[in-house]
Amino acid sequence: MESLGKILIFLGFLIMVVGVLFLFFEKLPFNIGRLPGDILIKKDNFTFYFPLTTSLLISVVISLIFLLISKLSK
Repeated sequence: MESLGKILIFLGFLIMVVGVLFLFFEKLPFNIGRLPGDILIKKDNFTFYFPLTTSLLISVVISLIFLLISKLSK
């Protein structure tokens, strides 16, 4: 249980750092919500947005983080 606690503290710290980056650096070089491949359909009174590329990118990053955590905890 001690290693799980350390992992949760590390993930919380990482989330906090990312949050601070988004607060203070609004003009980051990447725009995580508007990547090429994200679907945006605008009609007169209807807007549909599906962040396909953003979802895939976040999924890959989270998978790599969990892979790294599993390798370090062995």
